[in-house]
Amino acid sequence: MIETGLEGKAVIVTGGAAGIGRETARRFAAEGCRVAVWDVNEGAAGAVLTEIEEAGGHGTFLAVDVADTAAVDSAAREIVDRWGGIDVIVNNAGIVRDGQLVKLKDGTVVRRMSNEQWEAVVGINLRGVFNCTRAAVPSMIERGGGVVLNASSVVGLYGNFGQTNYVATKAGVIGMTRTWARELGRYGIRVNAVAPGFIKTEILASMPQKVLDSMVSHTPIGRMGQTADVANAYVWLASGAASFITGAVLSVDGGLVVGT
Repeated sequence: MIETGLEGKAVIVTGGAAGIGRETARRFAAEGCRVAVWDVNEGAAGAVLTEIEEAGGHGTFLAVDVADTAAVDSAAREIVDRWGGIDVIVNNAGIVRDGQLVKLKDGTVVRRMSNEQWEAVVGINLRGVFNCTRAAVPSMIERGGGVVLNASSVVGLYGNFGQTNYVATKAGVIGMTRTWARELGRYGIRVNAVAPGFIKTEILASMPQKVLDSMVSHTPIGRMGQTADVANAYVWLASGAASFITGAVLSVDGGLVVGT
């Protein structure tokens, strides 16, 4: 059995109230971590904290909009004051606002991706990762090291129809990951990204079955991913078992990119 060396570590999981983020918070708690969940969904706080405690960790929930620089900086200071520092941050928070760049009907432009669609996704998925990492890194430097884990996506590697905004942010996350790995390695900070494929979350639950079947048909391993598949990847990358890995993008996609 691999020892993760994570017991007692202070971990922040953004977007930790649901889906992959919630499972990630629970998995770090199972390693004996102190887990701070940052999310705008305050209604989920009680249930999330209960799951963290039941898994064996200690938790706190802060209502944080990751696109709000002041809110992020304040939340980071609160975690440092409460737990003495930050060891790991998982930049999981993200949204989608899908639409074609330009949609035509009978040769006429009937719709374009709006500024609101663009700005909303960039604000959470890209600026949010920047804000949270910038806020967490000074504490990691003071502690002599840390781990930054960023949520990208397989679509950030090969693009996707109707997702100009989302793909741009997920490709941008990869660029930031590689840049920060170069900049922060000297301080003992490792920076990696995870690129999930089709993962069974609340978002996919509303999709037609034929669409889900199509997703599975393009996945060589023959199933949808589970939130635990991604959470386990985050825990491993944060652990001592991955101590020589930085600047990497780990695809957790059942072979989707290979099968595309």
